[in-house]
Amino acid sequence: MGTATRLLALFVATAVLFGSPAVRAAEEVDLLLVLSSDVSRSIDAPKFKLQRDGYAAAIVNPRVLQAIRSGALGKIAVSLVEWSGVGAQKIVIDWTVIRDEASAKDFSAQVIEAPRAFADRTSISGGIDFAMAQLARAPFQSSRRTIDVSGDGTNNSGRDVADARDEAVAKGVTINGLVILSERPMSWNADHTNPPGGLDNYYRNHVIGGPGSFVMVAENFNSFGQAILNKLIAEIATVQQTKHAQLR
Repeated sequence: MGTATRLLALFVATAVLFGSPAVRAAEEVDLLLVLSSDVSRSIDAPKFKLQRDGYAAAIVNPRVLQAIRSGALGKIAVSLVEWSGVGAQKIVIDWTVIRDEASAKDFSAQVIEAPRAFADRTSISGGIDFAMAQLARAPFQSSRRTIDVSGDGTNNSGRDVADARDEAVAKGVTINGLVILSERPMSWNADHTNPPGGLDNYYRNHVIGGPGSFVMVAENFNSFGQAILNKLIAEIATVQQTKHAQLR
């Protein structure tokens, strides 16, 4: 191979290497946020709709948009996943940058239109593990990575949820919780939605973790919308005045 040919081959190889999207530096955002939503069988169709409507309304709320704009970069990346039993996890909306009203409205519309993923048992640990996989494959980067877990029951499927939590926290990820209280325990498994000491304490002890982690409480599904709004604002703006906030 002549010198000219070798130089040309080296030039092409260099261009391919450094022009490849895999090699380019990932776009930076203020926060990588996985919205991790419980859609197990204890969540019936009306409750599911209230959850989806709550996410859709919160992401376009002016207070949330102001929190996003107040960041150093003025943008965050969000992914919505739904989970149920072991092996039952799905990306509902893949990684999306939200920086303004238009991008927020687009995300909100997708939340409303996407079909329900599952209706099985409740594997919070599986949900956390799946959210961690999404953070690992995110095409964006941030020093702040958060998993926002919402649910109405305890972990009853898959591995120990505290183990999943501890592994995530060890990798620098913060897990916050939004518990949805049930007024009446389920007849077939009362402790699932109403464990001894309350579901909020269960989340504090077994689910949340990391710097500034907190639990918020929605007294019922009707108050979910306000609860998720408050939670998003706290997560985006890094509000840490209380680790265990409650919505009453």
